[in-house]
Amino acid sequence: MNAKKIHEMNDQELITKLNELKKELFNLRMSHATGQLANPLSLRNCKRDIAKVKTVIRERELGVSAKKQ
Repeated sequence: MNAKKIHEMNDQELITKLNELKKELFNLRMSHATGQLANPLSLRNCKRDIAKVKTVIRERELGVSAKKQ
């Protein structure tokens, strides 16, 4: 998921996406623990997507504009 798509989402969509990503991360961790995870890089990508969404949520809470002037 790229940052442009995340910045275009509204607040409710961001919260929904964050919950979906957390569920996905849980499922990936369970697959990894049982040895069934095919691509271990998917864990890292999921964590990074969560961080991107949380960053945008926090920027909006603080009123920080992500656009460069």
